[in-house]
Amino acid sequence: MLLEVRDLHVEFRARDGIARAVNGVSYAVDEGETLAVLGESGSGKSVTAQAVMGILDMPPGRITGGEILFQGRDLLRMKEEERRELRGARMAMIFQDALSALNPVLSVGEQLGELFTVHRGMSRKAARARAVELMDRVRIPGAAQRVRDYPHQFSGGMRQRIMIAMALALEPALVIADEPTTALDVTVQAQVMDLLAELQREYRMGLVLITHDLGVVADVADRIAVMYAGRIVESAPVHDIYKAPAHPYTRGLLDSIPRLDLKGQELYAIKGLPPNLTRVPAGCSFHPRCPMARDVCRAEVPPLYEVSEDRGSACHFWRECLDGDER
Repeated sequence: MLLEVRDLHVEFRARDGIARAVNGVSYAVDEGETLAVLGESGSGKSVTAQAVMGILDMPPGRITGGEILFQGRDLLRMKEEERRELRGARMAMIFQDALSALNPVLSVGEQLGELFTVHRGMSRKAARARAVELMDRVRIPGAAQRVRDYPHQFSGGMRQRIMIAMALALEPALVIADEPTTALDVTVQAQVMDLLAELQREYRMGLVLITHDLGVVADVADRIAVMYAGRIVESAPVHDIYKAPAHPYTRGLLDSIPRLDLKGQELYAIKGLPPNLTRVPAGCSFHPRCPMARDVCRAEVPPLYEVSEDRGSACHFWRECLDGDER
């Protein structure tokens, strides 16, 4: 197994209490596999990814339990120097805001080339040549001329391609893409996702795709993990999720996707808001918004029930949800 996250717990100390942002998350990604991690803002998707990459701000963040195994080695037990060597070379991250992630005072060629001078010991000339190759590889027109341009001189879609090029520069085994299509129009979103899928097949890398948009991952992901209030509430192969969700939150996310056959009708929205992580409701954290909630949901936290051999749902009434019964 390439990456295994086991019972990970992350909390933040805030003025109004302790926010448990990640509360027992477990998932795994193998070589060449794509895992999509879905959920609304504040569900713990990005915090989990930051813990994996070792870039979590501590303080105020604090990892209070769990293991993160990368190729069998526990990242949480490594020294910072060891983790720094892994970042970029063996595992990389694509951030959602490319303009903020890229250095505004360095050309894109310098930023791409730095990976090769630092990690591969290349000369600046050789590193620049590799930067041009990478820009060509992610289909940036006129790469040889544009390698000297600065981030602000590129469109949003082109900047995201540069971020992908930086992530794949050293051919890492694992890439985490955190909302890679945020703020891009639909056409550019599709181009970026197609490019990611193509490069993943070429490099056989494991990919963790973080998003809140189920429509983005339908043709890309192998498996989906749905997060809510710091927990995984459903995990399943992608086609099973779309065919028959086994958790009411997943069903709500699916129902929120605009459909051509319902043109002119009001869009569905999940009622209410995600909970304050310093005051998560007792029992199932989704029960205040759930159309299936009953007394047991308000009193007992549901475990991740085994729906099938490779599928789990943290819902006391997953069978009814699977059958489409939202009484």
